[in-house]
Amino acid sequence: MVNVRVILVAILIWCSAAISVAAPYAAIVIDADTGKVLHFENANTRLHPAGLTKLATLYAAFEAVETREIDLDAKARVSLKAANEELAALGMREGQSISIQDLIRATAIKGANDTSTALAEAISGSEQAFTKRLDETAKELGLSRSTFKNAHGLTEKGHLSTANDMAFLMKAIADDFPNYLFVLGLIRHKAADKKITHSARRLLKTYEGAIVAKTGYTRAAGFNGVLLAERSNERIITVVFGGKSTNTMIAQISKLTELGFRKTPSN
Repeated sequence: MVNVRVILVAILIWCSAAISVAAPYAAIVIDADTGKVLHFENANTRLHPAGLTKLATLYAAFEAVETREIDLDAKARVSLKAANEELAALGMREGQSISIQDLIRATAIKGANDTSTALAEAISGSEQAFTKRLDETAKELGLSRSTFKNAHGLTEKGHLSTANDMAFLMKAIADDFPNYLFVLGLIRHKAADKKITHSARRLLKTYEGAIVAKTGYTRAAGFNGVLLAERSNERIITVVFGGKSTNTMIAQISKLTELGFRKTPSN
């Protein structure tokens, strides 16, 4: 006969463990035009960035396109490593040929891990070489508390960033590559003839004035998100790390973005 007391104790232990591993919370709100910090909470603590890592990958990709290091129409060959990336994926096959433009679209919109790795390999030859490039770019941008070990954001030892760094990384994309920024706001599109939907579509649809967004989740990170929103020619960037669910992350970003707009010069 099953011992009910043993089962109850096991459930309590499991619940206690679940609570203890809850991801740390951090948040920041900045004026996207001036960089002025409008709200700051634990924002310099190094945490797991999850899918927000792809902002760094995209910055490097946009830079490579602008400097003609790579061409948007050029074809990249998908490696076994890229094809085997887990979780959110476009579903590429080893040996498949895919354009740089499609890799960028799937990384920015769907948040695909396989296309992130393929993009890294197309730019730098290997993901390892690409992460060194990301670290160098982070230093150049003043993102002093970020270190990258992959191009997608799946949990890996030493792969860490901060809410502050991610906010200013989004600002850097908006400032340095305004012609490419829009791709982070496309709710539906195509990549390699496959229909893709934005991983942050609920945030983009929910918040009035939302321009672009990026979200990510891992068990270690919790639910992370960044939003760039505009009202009356004023722009706010909000970042949240460690949300307990998609709903709470969206609600908190919306709340903090409202706070940010109340602190803009016009108000």
